Amino acid sequence: MNFISKSLAPASPAPGTPVPLGSTAHKILFCRTMLDTHDRYRPALIDWPVLDAETRNRIVSLPIWDIAVATEGRAGMNVRTYGEQVADPLLRDAIDMNAFEESRHKIVLADMVTFYGIELQPEEAYKRPRDPEFAFMRTGFSECIDSFFGFGLFKIAKDSGFFPPELVDTFEPVMREEGRHILFFVNWVAWWRRNMPWWRRPYFELKVWTVWLFLIWERIDMAKGMGDNTKAQENNFTLNGSKELGVEIEFPELAAICLSENDRRLSVYDQRLIRPKFVPGAIRLVLRLMGKKALAAR
Repeated sequence: MNFISKSLAPASPAPGTPVPLGSTAHKILFCRTMLDTHDRYRPALIDWPVLDAETRNRIVSLPIWDIAVATEGRAGMNVRTYGEQVADPLLRDAIDMNAFEESRHKIVLADMVTFYGIELQPEEAYKRPRDPEFAFMRTGFSECIDSFFGFGLFKIAKDSGFFPPELVDTFEPVMREEGRHILFFVNWVAWWRRNMPWWRRPYFELKVWTVWLFLIWERIDMAKGMGDNTKAQENNFTLNGSKELGVEIEFPELAAICLSENDRRLSVYDQRLIRPKFVPGAIRLVLRLMGKKALAAR
């Protein structure tokens, strides 16, 4: 990977300097954040912990590994393909870093399932997307959903002991990177909205709505397909994962954990960068509506 040398790249705006959305300073800040916080860990050097039989069986039984490996492989392809058409050197480097990390996640997961003897279905070939921008947006918005719930489920798996401490420590860098990716993506959306030619904006907003409608419909369809449908169980894990982790908690408690973890993980980054708003906002709205219904029923 050939990234811009720090000596040649523009420096991040000094702390306290205003960073208007869509400005050059904004672009520099979210790109430099992606590049400067990169963790150089190498999957080949990960020392996977030896688990006792009971713990290993719990990990192996999770219905997520096929879809997790495929999702990361597809994400790497989608992000990398979009980066190929970006002319701005700094932005292209940041997107390439995003793609590199997505592909590295796939390697980490593939190494893990091999080490623990988890059997996967044969992978389908990853096809280059016909519309790289749409594919990049689909990956980014999908990660905004999956990471929000994933942060909470990872916290539950850690606190409940479902994941032993050694495995938690091994996956922590991956979770940090997911936070960086969604932070980079939502800031790219905000920046690109303000810098694209005016005649492209209606088409871009149509893409945004199309992606969200597709993702929402996809998850509704997953929920309908639960039961004995193994594929649906894998895809729906982010919404139904606490039961798979052996923890019976009600939705309000799960939502509160996800909100707290989402805020905690993103709080370490520059406060001048915007945070994902749609999913946390929707969850807070649902919680308020549920609270009002509960009060009305008393």
